[in-house]
Amino acid sequence: MAGTKETFSDAELISCFMNNTRTDAALRFMYRDHFDLLSRYVFNNSGNEQDAEDIFQEVMVAFINLVKAGRFRGESSIKTFLFSLNKNIWLNELKRRGRAVAREEKYERLNDHKELTADSIMELRQAKNDLMKLIDELGEACKKILLLYYFENRSMKEILATLPYENEQVVRNKKSKCLKKLEMNVSTNKALYRQLKNYLHG
Repeated sequence: MAGTKETFSDAELISCFMNNTRTDAALRFMYRDHFDLLSRYVFNNSGNEQDAEDIFQEVMVAFINLVKAGRFRGESSIKTFLFSLNKNIWLNELKRRGRAVAREEKYERLNDHKELTADSIMELRQAKNDLMKLIDELGEACKKILLLYYFENRSMKEILATLPYENEQVVRNKKSKCLKKLEMNVSTNKALYRQLKNYLHG
């Protein structure tokens, strides 16, 4: 395509996002100017192309939110700031994945004492399905909190960002109530209760 690609100084970028003007052009410039550097960090630390794209999107959203909240003070260049954001977000994602893998491995180990016959595999699968149905019945808020916390290993801070609660303590209290209600609902089914305890690590 003919024509010179538009460029922005750091101050101009901040102005665009603060005033919500020319944001599309500003984002295109940031992608051209910073994606290669940020994606290389992800590639060099166990990530792939899709990871790099996803993390870059998260970095952009986080950066724009910080600018609009007046929390980017220009003490470093945007390039340096984005690199730091990219690094922190990706390392947190790797930790989350590690926790998820560890949880699943422990769940599998807790069931290793059973001979893996077709019947036992079906029993485990049915128990998971039954748990999901019971979680569904707790309501949308409980379902979201329990799935994000126990099955996706999201932190309280991450969960708070998806729900209309005041702070992390409110989310923590809600999670505790939801879990107690779920435990009460499965307490009469010993096999299902055991599976719940195994998967949620007590």
